[in-house]
Amino acid sequence: MIEKKFTAIGNSWGIIVPKAILDGLSINPVKDKVSLKIDNNSIKIEKIKG
Repeated sequence: MIEKKFTAIGNSWGIIVPKAILDGLSINPVKDKVSLKIDNNSIKIEKIKG
């Protein structure tokens, strides 16, 4: 498990996702889009297949 803190980005908040996690999910942060969902009090991030 990796613990992260939120970072202020303008009027929003973000979390930096480690490269190892992106690699493990085969997500290219430059080309790929993801969907965000609330699922049982958790945030679920999924790569959009396209």
